[in-house]
Amino acid sequence: MSVINRPAPAVVETDEVTVVVATRNRPDRLRETVPHHRAPTIIVDNGSDEPLDVPGAHDADLADEEDTGLPAGVVPSPVVAESAGSQRRVDVVRLEENIGAAARNTGVLWARTPFVAFADDDSYWEAGSLARAVEILRSHPKAALLTGRVLIGPEARPDPVSDYMATAPIGTPPGAAGPSVLGFLSCAVVVRREAFLKAGGFLPQLFVYGEEALLAMDLAAAGHELSYVPELTVRHFPEPAGRDNRARARREARNRALTAVLRRPPAVIARVLSEVGRTCPAALADLASDLPWALRNRRPLPAAIESHLRRLES
Repeated sequence: MSVINRPAPAVVETDEVTVVVATRNRPDRLRETVPHHRAPTIIVDNGSDEPLDVPGAHDADLADEEDTGLPAGVVPSPVVAESAGSQRRVDVVRLEENIGAAARNTGVLWARTPFVAFADDDSYWEAGSLARAVEILRSHPKAALLTGRVLIGPEARPDPVSDYMATAPIGTPPGAAGPSVLGFLSCAVVVRREAFLKAGGFLPQLFVYGEEALLAMDLAAAGHELSYVPELTVRHFPEPAGRDNRARARREARNRALTAVLRRPPAVIARVLSEVGRTCPAALADLASDLPWALRNRRPLPAAIESHLRRLES
């Protein structure tokens, strides 16, 4: 079991960011990480078998769904938790069923701040990172997404994904906040809320695993900058085991193929489908029912974005 550092008394460092956490059946992890969040926090209970118990929370009057912009079937339960002499609002939004990564979209809809930081139920942003993210986004109006450095476990090992982003394989545009990226870890990004919603958020059809790639492509295609900023730091404490790696690999392969069909040119689609068919043929069967929908909603990327992707893949 990963041991999460005991938090110092949480200080709300900014009211311009909302931390959104999508979680399912992991109340113990939430109890360890929520005290670390230093901004208003929205917890999306993604169809847990039992309603989540957030310590110190109490139910409040239900908000009007039409006013919040929440989809039908979302039952919001606003609650308030105390932190370091100030009130840090913690809203628990309960979904009737597990909708995968799209649960984060519900959290973003609920948020009323210009920026949203995502966290997993086993992660949190280090002190100072959220306030610094606001400063960077305010001074870089073209930036829609900042992704930070991820440190794993109590020993704070750098995540290999962060190390790769630091090498800036597709360069750093003049005046950008940092090296350009076309991918990210969901627990390590701060987004401009308006840009996220206009891009459509996380596609429900992808459910989980590999859902970040399509959103990154669509934000970039809309003309936004996506930057790696290592001074923003996330602590991540994943459990060492317990997930079905074969099921995850199958889902990732299916999502990689679906994303290719939705956005990539025919030659890339053929290559991806060939690779998936060779390494995980069951994923192609999973994809079959979604192909008609994907072809109807196909929207090829601008040439510049496709060129950056090919450079990353070479």
